[in-house]
Amino acid sequence: MDASRLICEVVKSPRRDEMYLYLDKAQGMAPVPQALRERFGPPIAVMTLLLRAERPLARVDVVKVMTAIRDQGFYLQMPPARDPEMLDLFTPRGE
Repeated sequence: MDASRLICEVVKSPRRDEMYLYLDKAQGMAPVPQALRERFGPPIAVMTLLLRAERPLARVDVVKVMTAIRDQGFYLQMPPARDPEMLDLFTPRGE
């Protein structure tokens, strides 16, 4: 496999909504530090992707993901920040 492509396994955390780890399919969770594994919880497989620099991802820069996986063995995607204005839509009136 050349440097412009990477087979990636995406897993989600059972403990925190919208927290994902992007992993090298061949290495799996092995490079993930123990402290992060404990906070992340038992990984739940979501999908396997062929990452390519020219093919964007929805929420993150594919090149950053590929670089992080190659450098440290994983990429951690945190949940998106909550927009306070959007939260107002779900707050009952009068509070």
